[in-house]
Amino acid sequence: MATLLYRLGRASLHRRRLVVAVWLVVLVGLGIAAATLKGPTASNFTMPGTESQQALDLLADRFPAASGATGTIAVKAPADGQLTTPEGQTVVKGIVQEAGTLPGVVAAVDPYQAQAVTPNGRYALIQVQFATGADEVTDDQRDAYEKVGAQAEAQGWQVAPGGEVLNSEPEVGSTEALGVLVAAIVLVITFGSLVAAGMTMLNALIGVGVGMAGLFALSGAVELTSTAPILALMLGLAVGIDYSLFITSRHRQYLLDGLTPEEAVGRAVGTAGSAVLFAGATVVIALAGLAVVGIPFLTVMGLAAAGTVTVAVLVAITLAPALLGFAGRKALPRKLRRADATSAAGSGSTTDAAADAAEAAPVAHAAEDRSNFGFRWAHWVTRLRIPVILVGLLGLGLLALPAQDMRLALSDASTAPVGTPARTSADLIREGFGPGFTGRLAVVVTSDSPQDTSAAVPQVTALIQRTEGVLTVTPPQLDPSGRTALIGVIPKSGPTDAATETLVHDIRDRVGSVGNAEVLLTGVTAIGIDVSEKLSDAMPVYLLLVVGLSILLLMLVFRSILVPVKAALGFLLTVAATFGITVAVFQQGHLASLVGLDSPAPLISFLPILLIGILFGLAMDYEVFLVSRMREDFVHGDTAQQATINGMGHGARVVTAAALIMISVFGGFVFLDDPVIKSMGFALAVGVAIDAFVVRMTIVPAVMSLLNSRAWWLPRWLDRALPNVDIEGEGLRAHLDKHPVNV
Repeated sequence: MATLLYRLGRASLHRRRLVVAVWLVVLVGLGIAAATLKGPTASNFTMPGTESQQALDLLADRFPAASGATGTIAVKAPADGQLTTPEGQTVVKGIVQEAGTLPGVVAAVDPYQAQAVTPNGRYALIQVQFATGADEVTDDQRDAYEKVGAQAEAQGWQVAPGGEVLNSEPEVGSTEALGVLVAAIVLVITFGSLVAAGMTMLNALIGVGVGMAGLFALSGAVELTSTAPILALMLGLAVGIDYSLFITSRHRQYLLDGLTPEEAVGRAVGTAGSAVLFAGATVVIALAGLAVVGIPFLTVMGLAAAGTVTVAVLVAITLAPALLGFAGRKALPRKLRRADATSAAGSGSTTDAAADAAEAAPVAHAAEDRSNFGFRWAHWVTRLRIPVILVGLLGLGLLALPAQDMRLALSDASTAPVGTPARTSADLIREGFGPGFTGRLAVVVTSDSPQDTSAAVPQVTALIQRTEGVLTVTPPQLDPSGRTALIGVIPKSGPTDAATETLVHDIRDRVGSVGNAEVLLTGVTAIGIDVSEKLSDAMPVYLLLVVGLSILLLMLVFRSILVPVKAALGFLLTVAATFGITVAVFQQGHLASLVGLDSPAPLISFLPILLIGILFGLAMDYEVFLVSRMREDFVHGDTAQQATINGMGHGARVVTAAALIMISVFGGFVFLDDPVIKSMGFALAVGVAIDAFVVRMTIVPAVMSLLNSRAWWLPRWLDRALPNVDIEGEGLRAHLDKHPVNV
């Protein structure tokens, strides 16, 4: 692998104009395709096989008028009792008439007929039924719906349209650019060269552009959830910058060792590129592995993110070498270029070979300098390895404690950003009617004959009314054939409360079978509960798959049993602590104001399983870049202790920069208003920080020092059975020894 990548790096530099042109053509072509073929993103989460989804499918077939999106208009009069006056009734009926004539609306229900008026005569709810699903409601229809009641508001009334019809995709704005700006600053500080930093950032941005354009070009044929492009953008930016950083850093090191730019690029891609390819493959496998969970929207999210990561890897091993070819020695800091020029002038030679040889002298000394922070940290950690391990485990264990109280749910309007129409409506409904009215349940009663359905409806209604936690049951609505009835259920608790989850199960247990009719419970709240439970059931299986995969892959890379086991255990520590911190902030509300969160709530259902997949891949990145250098030095004769120190000393600076870049990119998404994206960005930023700085750069070297040479033990039979992936470039060195090049 290393030899093949070495040749690819040299070829990319030789044909750099062609490589850059090809990537630009791909970028422009996919951009045009995205502009012409882009389809709408979905804000709903379907879950085939669940009762709630079966009910929705049944409604779409037998009761299409009730299968479309719903809206709820909350109305608040200026004073108590005003809704019962003739003037107040005129105002409300005017709003009902206005809503009923909106484009795309099937009907608007009079709150007086539906008895949706509070006893104090100040609040009313107007139910609005749209003909199509929320994702098919056009922007013009949604805008018209949001403007309902403008005349009443001018008279001092408060009118707040809300409901699932207002579900919209999160917008990516200027706040995320802060993360990219911080990443650029980290690159400049790390490289000490604007050219190297700029090329690394340019390389990553082109990769992200290609990946996102390709994703949107496919969105016309594949339904994407609204969070899928955001996740793809997060990962594409983070790994794109990191992968280019690793290759550029290794290229600069080879330049400092006296190699020509061409040879330096080839060896950088052959060595660091091998690690990038492996690390990218682990991320892609982990994300694509989400398909085994069997949840369509999660599969699409995983594949979308995996696609952008794949593009980032391809860009790093092809476009980065080409751009480095254009930069030449400008990739080095200016002071080193001046030293090189002075040395070459003193020798009276202007050839590249002379310049390279002259440059090698000052850099060789820098390569032997073991006083940098990485070496000092490694010496300290290995000397105090047992206390470091104990403190690390205790600290991460304490951070993980809140995770035991983790609750999962789909987000609802009550957690939407303050000031948005959906949040304003939800707050007004809670104020006037209570939290249960924002999480209505729908019971579908269906049979093969109108007689069976008519006989079952009163029984179902009575059973539901006697269920603890039910506030009220609305009168049934019948489809034209009379075979299907729809009964509304208002719980006492909010849609994401644990009591509502209990109520859903209690109702299903009571009305599972009544007479000759089939009874199904659905609604946005029920769908959220079903999605959360299925994801919770799938999480242990997926975690086992990911951990097992990590052990097998790292066994191939490091030719060891204990190193992969240690890496997997470290990954579990990272995941547990990340879950704990995220639960403490987003669910329990501790320090929530620091991340701009005004309403603590259960975590979004798919966050934990998505976090496991992403953090697994990113954790393996740092494991490979640090431990591969330890193995390389150990194989070449260093003691296990010295190899551990060398690996940390040489890799700490680059891994620190890479982690800071990822934290910055992910952290930039915390500033978005959308709580789902905010929690994803926060959890990923925290996870990377814990894994890079606590697990990989602290606990790992301490454990490696404690294990000593035992860390590299592998049974002979297993050593013979495992293929050699040559992540450290041993095969490349052997190839270059047999076929030396002019450096």
